[in-house]
Amino acid sequence: MSGGDSYVQVLRHGHVAELRLCRVEARNALSTAMAERLVQAAGEVRASRAVVLSSAVPGAFCVGADLKERNGLTDAGFLGQREVFRAAFAAIREMPVPVVAAVHGYALGGGYELALCCDLIVADRTAVVGLPEVTRGIVPGGGGTQLLPRRVGAGVATELILTGRHVAAEEAARLRLVDRLVGEGGDGSAAREVAARIAANSPVAVRSARNAIRRALDVDLAAGLDIEDAAWRAAVFSDDRREGVRAFIEHRAPHWP
Repeated sequence: MSGGDSYVQVLRHGHVAELRLCRVEARNALSTAMAERLVQAAGEVRASRAVVLSSAVPGAFCVGADLKERNGLTDAGFLGQREVFRAAFAAIREMPVPVVAAVHGYALGGGYELALCCDLIVADRTAVVGLPEVTRGIVPGGGGTQLLPRRVGAGVATELILTGRHVAAEEAARLRLVDRLVGEGGDGSAAREVAARIAANSPVAVRSARNAIRRALDVDLAAGLDIEDAAWRAAVFSDDRREGVRAFIEHRAPHWP
């Protein structure tokens, strides 16, 4: 295993790629070096049809920033690390294909923000999520103050961010902090199954539909419908649409161009 692979491994499952966090000794606490590796690894899988973000660490998806490393940082060091961290979160959030998080155990602070940067979150019943930054004198900085309200609404997000409390799996599913709850140990296989179903569909249609969903979150309905129309046109005039129709008529699986 190379030095980079000791932080994030890249695995391939056909058209699905998997980024597996594996800083075992620190329960995937996000250090500067690990964030740099995440940016690199994310770049390696951008040509996949779907991506899974998972953890190889028992009992933890990611416990957040490495506070032991931060304890030794100067103010200038904090600012330098900040740029690396922003690049890491952006690498997941701005992936050109759908990303499915597979969460078990603790996903706290920056760890839960990594999951929030994904399109879908699959969690098992051991999952505990939260944004406890204010309990350490910090503000969520990986997108938590923006992504969580968009996911669950301002009221729930405000309560969770300002109290910093941890939320166990059952409540997390009820509050929509995660999208799908599965049995203990099933998060990885369930996330890969979802990603494989996505990857089996037209890449053009998937990307167009995903972009329409994301772009329309902050506009009114009329503007959103225009965004949807542009996505429809991008798909309907593509070779993927032609192949999809032919495959349906010929009673076979499509072979996407």
